[in-house]
Amino acid sequence: MLHVENLTYRVAGLSLFEGAQAHLPKGHHAGLVGRNGTGKSTLFRLILGEVHSDEGAVTVQKGAKVAQVAQEVPGGSQTPLEFVIAADTELHKLLIAAETTTDPMLIADIYERMEAIDAYSANARAAKILVGLGFNEEEQNRSLDSFSGGWRMRVALAAILFQQPDLLLLDEPTNHLDFESTAWLEGYLKNYPHTLLIISHDRHLLNGVVDQIYHLSHKKLTLYSGNYDFYERTRRAQMAIQQAALVKQKVQRDHLQQFVDRFRYKASKAKQAQSRIKMLEKFKPISVMKDDPPVNLTFPEPENLSPPLITLDKVSVGYGDKVILRGLNQQIDPNDRIGLLGANGNGKSTFAKLLSEILPPMSGEIRHSNKLRVGYFHQHQIESLQLEETAFQHIEPLMKGARIDQIRARLGRFGFVKQKADVPVAKLSGGEKARLNFALISATKPQILILDEPTNHLDVDARDSLIMAINDFPGAIILITHDWHLLDHTVDRLWLVDNKTVAPFDGDLSDYRRLVMESIRKA
Repeated sequence: MLHVENLTYRVAGLSLFEGAQAHLPKGHHAGLVGRNGTGKSTLFRLILGEVHSDEGAVTVQKGAKVAQVAQEVPGGSQTPLEFVIAADTELHKLLIAAETTTDPMLIADIYERMEAIDAYSANARAAKILVGLGFNEEEQNRSLDSFSGGWRMRVALAAILFQQPDLLLLDEPTNHLDFESTAWLEGYLKNYPHTLLIISHDRHLLNGVVDQIYHLSHKKLTLYSGNYDFYERTRRAQMAIQQAALVKQKVQRDHLQQFVDRFRYKASKAKQAQSRIKMLEKFKPISVMKDDPPVNLTFPEPENLSPPLITLDKVSVGYGDKVILRGLNQQIDPNDRIGLLGANGNGKSTFAKLLSEILPPMSGEIRHSNKLRVGYFHQHQIESLQLEETAFQHIEPLMKGARIDQIRARLGRFGFVKQKADVPVAKLSGGEKARLNFALISATKPQILILDEPTNHLDVDARDSLIMAINDFPGAIILITHDWHLLDHTVDRLWLVDNKTVAPFDGDLSDYRRLVMESIRKA
């Protein structure tokens, strides 16, 4: 289906690919992984023909339909259901023709083709996809303009899934989804009937969906058969074998060199020394896989406070006169690790804003421990960063009285080492902006970290580093995320935000996933 042959591609004189090779057979599902900035999205542009290689070629099977989610956010008076159905251009044209054509022969051909492509079930198929992505019947029939940008991106995703192209390209499809929609998407993609190539840093999604992994690193594509966990195990094993071979070779070389250095000019040993020199010349250097330099996130240790940190007593919260959550009676203590579950729109972010004192309670009482500091991470903070300012300029006002070397040391904990701290935000990647946001929210050494979808722009290595940083943090954590792996490795309590309240969830993540899938099947 897809062939990458000796691909070389340069941007502003710098190579993203050099002699890269890949072959994706028809019907296979593959993941494309690698550090942010290595060229994964550029490869998609090469496949789509939006840019062209400097050397080599990227080709797709002749006649195959290739598609990815549109970059433009859909809008206008169309409803999500209408937009999704219209995305299948052949079906859309046939439906119009069926209403306007009067020629009996043409009408017969139109209806024959409509039957062949299962046009009569189009509404039901489109509605089923939209339900899976979180749209109820009423929402499916509202105008697109009434939805936020994140929800409209879900409509764009639904449209491409409805088309079912021969080669489906997905670039971080879960970034605008909640846990519930991510669970549905995993099941849908696992059974996708055509070829799939997906860029994702969500290892749980990759484990459930793909049967091979292409790792993009050092301008090459390396194929691993199996899911993400298999790729990771295999790569580590290969690196260990290569490192062991390198050590063994060094021992052999040192032994031979010692003999040569000792006996090279001794007549009785000259012949043996020359033999060993020839052996040294035949040694071929072993090429050892190298990972990119790791990013090690660390949160500063806060001042200890006595429990409870926050107490809610019969609290209601909302916007204006509209109550979003009511009857809240929670307590948060130091060392709590709490994951918030619940569909988008149920009030998870509202609850986070309440705890962060961004939203005041409409009724009831909320009590904070004296000297409590809360660090609240959310996407709008990233979007509001000052593009012309550097990481150093962002954090300096928050660390009053700190020396310059202390400020730079704090930034270094989040990957902003040396000159990187002086790069304008406009030139930072999405992942770097997210890491800067972590640095900003932790600058005051908070006792509680509230993280609302913290992994959207982080690659796998940065996500793993975030897991370690959370587990090492001695304060409390409130986590909202669609990343199963992050939840599974950091939280020990689950609270469900549903039916306008927050309550403990009686079960684990697997129980909740089954509950979500059962509710989608019944919808």
